[in-house]
Amino acid sequence: MSIARLVKATLIGLSTEKESLLDQLQTLGLLHIVPLREKTEAAPQNTSEVSPELLHTVLRYLLDCPDKRRQVTSARHFDLPGVTHQADTNRQQRLALLEQRDFLQNRINGLQPWGDFRLPESGELYAQKLWFYLVPNYRMAEVERSELIWQQVHRDNRHSYIAVIAEQEPAPELMPVARTHTGAIPLSLLQKQLEDVEVALEAVEAERQGLTRWLFLLQCSVAGTADAAQRADVASASLDAGEIFALQGWLPESALPQLEAFTAEKGMVLQWSEPEPAEQPPTLLQNDPASAAGEEIVHFFQEPGYRSWDPSRTVFLSFVTFFALIMSDAGYALLLGCGFLLFWKRFESSQRGRRIRTLGLALSGASLIWGVLVGSYFGAPPPDWLADWKQFDLYDFDSMMRLSICLGVLHLVLANLMLAWVRRKQRQALASVGWALMLSSALAGWLFGFNLLLQSLFALGVLLVFGCSGTRTGYGWRRWLDGLLALTNISKLFGDVLSYLRLFALGLASASLAITFNQLAQDVALALPVIGLFFKVLILLLGHMLNFLLTVISGVVHGLRLNLIEFYNWSLADEGYIFQPFAKQEVSPWIT
Repeated sequence: MSIARLVKATLIGLSTEKESLLDQLQTLGLLHIVPLREKTEAAPQNTSEVSPELLHTVLRYLLDCPDKRRQVTSARHFDLPGVTHQADTNRQQRLALLEQRDFLQNRINGLQPWGDFRLPESGELYAQKLWFYLVPNYRMAEVERSELIWQQVHRDNRHSYIAVIAEQEPAPELMPVARTHTGAIPLSLLQKQLEDVEVALEAVEAERQGLTRWLFLLQCSVAGTADAAQRADVASASLDAGEIFALQGWLPESALPQLEAFTAEKGMVLQWSEPEPAEQPPTLLQNDPASAAGEEIVHFFQEPGYRSWDPSRTVFLSFVTFFALIMSDAGYALLLGCGFLLFWKRFESSQRGRRIRTLGLALSGASLIWGVLVGSYFGAPPPDWLADWKQFDLYDFDSMMRLSICLGVLHLVLANLMLAWVRRKQRQALASVGWALMLSSALAGWLFGFNLLLQSLFALGVLLVFGCSGTRTGYGWRRWLDGLLALTNISKLFGDVLSYLRLFALGLASASLAITFNQLAQDVALALPVIGLFFKVLILLLGHMLNFLLTVISGVVHGLRLNLIEFYNWSLADEGYIFQPFAKQEVSPWIT
């Protein structure tokens, strides 16, 4: 559980071997590239090249095709650029035809009540023209009172379709509504055009189905295409000077011997140095496999700075705990665990998938344990053989509120102590210790009553925050003003502690909703002796599925919120950026 120490490495090699060396460095996967020059604009893409974005677009398009052909697994006749551009052309043609079909259908639907007619040519009706109006039925009396020559061509339960014959468009005051534009194309011609479009659309769909036979090979090309694009970006960011080129990047100090061996083998020059105080290296988190899932949570919101601390394990454990308190049901925990077991093999295909699987099992296990301790099984009480395991009562409001507040205070105390450790060489570290003292003494006083010792500790915390906040030196009035402004965060601290009451509130809401669905199903079964059993099962299935989804969403959203807002605000002083190695990409396990 730490942030890896990094060094800056500069590599120099021959320009003639640049492409090969970059490919091998990418296979090695050690460097976070630092551009030595601004990336040049990419040259117009050759038709023999395929961008990762285009490949992903084509893959999504073909995967959405409902009818797929038998997959081709041999690459003998596979032309990646040709298949990709053909599929993209097919996609664009299909979109254009769909838009044209929708337009024609709307025009036909709007024109059908008027019938199939052709607008007269100029002078064909002695200079008279046709003007069309869609008049509400309740306003037809106004049309009848007018002196216009008109004819009703259709009528439905809401509107009358009126055609007026006049040389010029009737004045607005002569008709109760504005004129309707029907267009100059007859209905029969629109229907023929629609038929032609649908025939063309069927041909495009048939071509799309035929292209799905290449899905397997397209998926196999995803990583290679992305790797090639990444190598091109790195090549454009390197510094070229005649016969040699230079490349610079950050790498873990522990991996330096591996890079030294590589450069010695390839005949490259390697220079490395420690990061300067003014430099901001990327952040590379290092955790054991059991808690590495916490890194995914940390990456989701805010990366700690290089000189900060790694909150991955703390966030992992606290998120699992908060999620379990919000779920508060052993039955739902088993259902969640079964969901992760169902996708077990698919999670195995990548490092991120394995981490998410570990997180899912931890969430399921912790929720199961807490669900047994509170004695809730899909809202039902525990069976007799599990009754002795029940240790907490969700409806004991005082105890559950104390538990939530204690967890919140401990979480924020840990946050301040970790920030104090990061700032241990600065005066501001004492301010973080002061906040921790204030929280601890206030919690102890609330639980056991205030005494002189607790009051003294609270006062000491206030003095530390007042005297050690801010970065100004000396003892002028500006420094004391910084202290006063820092003390205004007491209200914020109080609000953050109260935020942890959501753990109790959401857990109680989940349990209460489950009990409500159970009672509703039972009442329906008793009221309707025969068909009531069917409705009982339906209510139980739909009700508990809805409650399960709401509980999982609440657990994720509020569990993350308490970690990434309340906890981060008091534990991380600066934000960094993630270490992104120049490495070959893994094939996504979710593309099937």
